[in-house]
Amino acid sequence: MMPGSRKDSSSPYDVPAPPFRRLRVYSIDPSLAQSLETSAIRETRLEIPWEDTEQGTQLYGTSDESERRDASLKPGPCGEYLEVIDFDPATNAWYKPVDLGDPYLLAQDGLSPSDGNPQFHQQMVYAVVMRTIRNFEIALGRRALWAPHEGQFVGQLHVYPHALREANAYYSPAKKALLFGYFQSSPVDPTEHLPGGIVFTCLSHDVIAHETAHALLDGMNRNLTEPSNPDVLAFHEAFADIVALFQHFSLPEVLRFEIARTRGDLKTGSLLASLAREFGKAIGRTGALRSAIGKTPAPGEIEQITEPHRRGAILVAAVFDAFLAIYHQRTADLYRLATEGTGELPEGAIHPDLVARLAQEAAKTSQHVLNMCIRTLDYLPPVDITFGDYLRALITADSDLVPDDALGYRVAFMEAFRRRGIFPREARSLSEESLRWKSPDLTLAEFEPQVYLGRDLSNKMRDWNLGGNREVIFNHLQEAIETAKSIIDSSRGYKQRITVGLDLDQFDFEVNSIRPVRRSGPEGQFIMDAVVEITQKRPGFLDQSLADAPKELPDGERPDFWFRGGCTLIIDLETGKLRYCIFKKITSKHRYERCRDYLRGGSAGPSLAATYFDTAGSSEVDEVFSFVHRGLEENS
Repeated sequence: MMPGSRKDSSSPYDVPAPPFRRLRVYSIDPSLAQSLETSAIRETRLEIPWEDTEQGTQLYGTSDESERRDASLKPGPCGEYLEVIDFDPATNAWYKPVDLGDPYLLAQDGLSPSDGNPQFHQQMVYAVVMRTIRNFEIALGRRALWAPHEGQFVGQLHVYPHALREANAYYSPAKKALLFGYFQSSPVDPTEHLPGGIVFTCLSHDVIAHETAHALLDGMNRNLTEPSNPDVLAFHEAFADIVALFQHFSLPEVLRFEIARTRGDLKTGSLLASLAREFGKAIGRTGALRSAIGKTPAPGEIEQITEPHRRGAILVAAVFDAFLAIYHQRTADLYRLATEGTGELPEGAIHPDLVARLAQEAAKTSQHVLNMCIRTLDYLPPVDITFGDYLRALITADSDLVPDDALGYRVAFMEAFRRRGIFPREARSLSEESLRWKSPDLTLAEFEPQVYLGRDLSNKMRDWNLGGNREVIFNHLQEAIETAKSIIDSSRGYKQRITVGLDLDQFDFEVNSIRPVRRSGPEGQFIMDAVVEITQKRPGFLDQSLADAPKELPDGERPDFWFRGGCTLIIDLETGKLRYCIFKKITSKHRYERCRDYLRGGSAGPSLAATYFDTAGSSEVDEVFSFVHRGLEENS
């Protein structure tokens, strides 16, 4: 998705295609328009990568029918990454799709925000989903891919703005779709929201970004929906919240408004630090659905909470605490200048120039933090992740790219996680050196001189850049997976050194994913790696006597659950060196017992446990996020 990287064949002028399409959206949600104080910031304009439209082709009078037929963005909108399908099952109604190529809409940055116009609803979900995709692609340096369907390429995520008549919205792994609901509000305080008024979740910037993050994360690692410990689904929810939260800071109108209102103290900035304000009030809460600014950290709290949203909120709060610490570090000089060294701002409104500079630093810091959080995904073990794993992955990924942590970003994260009681189980200390994943002293050439995996992956990944064709990339991925399987399986003398964490003699293995890592650091260094995720599974039993029995199951007998292990290999594509092997041992007795105790104890809840127990094909397995989100509403 490289904006403006080619000529627009439908234009009679020799100019490149526009780099971006500007579309109007609600900056947070429609509730801002209902207050005089915030009505001026109710809408914003998002810049999203340009996709040609049928209307645009016809506008320039092109006679080539193939160009019209192959135009990327069709009414819906229906583009390369997503298709908005506006059918309302509750009323059996199809809403006319918006055509973003209409010249009047192009001239006005799309439709004006309106909670009563289905075509604007379509425009808003398209704009926010595309903006979220772009954030991922910039951070990871590669095209985004959705999770495949039965091994086949999925080009478009389906988005249904009016799929449900209920207070819910979720990503469906089975349908490869985002489903948004609408419902009648029942606020605690009728002065804050109209009782019985209709609330559309598809008009919440936060809800859209959150669900899109679920879909993007599922496209990278489908094992993260299996709750083998309390952190797994909590991480999925927390990560989606982190993405939605830090996208607030890319909205300049809201950012400047909040900095002026709070005099630069983002701890009190409720608009920036809260999620789904309208949704929360409409379902009977006194405030937003969730907030990153919570009570004073209680380190022991994490041992008591298992519900995914509440547990995930601890991780979100830790990340936001780190962001605030970094922001204060970056703006300390501005406050010294503004206060003449006293540290106390004068009474009244702060100067507009100071507002602008603080907003600039907040936006830059938030984008840095968001990029750090997204890049970390490539450094996680493939299964059974914990919050402590995420901290170790974050420290490793950032130190790879920015060896000199002059601004203390990594220290801020380590301190924030420590204050929230988040510790890696196996770390000897909380120093940066101890938290970084260790690098094995091994090159891939040592174990397979005949078929050099690093070189083979490098050749296959040559076109895996931001301008490549996504289906071609997917097909290359499948070829690379088969190559990796063959090499690992045939390298008998070396495979245990390469695939730490697996037992290739007892259990089959699967190469789940191979993906490129392309990043450039602040000192001009360029990182080009391959991430290879390998997993195994073995039968798991709640009864210890069955667990001690022979590993082979009689025909027709099924285990209580599947216990998984695996490793993530990070390979330097330039040298062939295996840089990291991040593993969860399939033979780990302690991890097996923790997983079994967690599932047996009922902490996962009936719907969450169903996603891990051997109930393949059930609706609960297919729609785990629907149940997680519904559970939040029922517990509110």
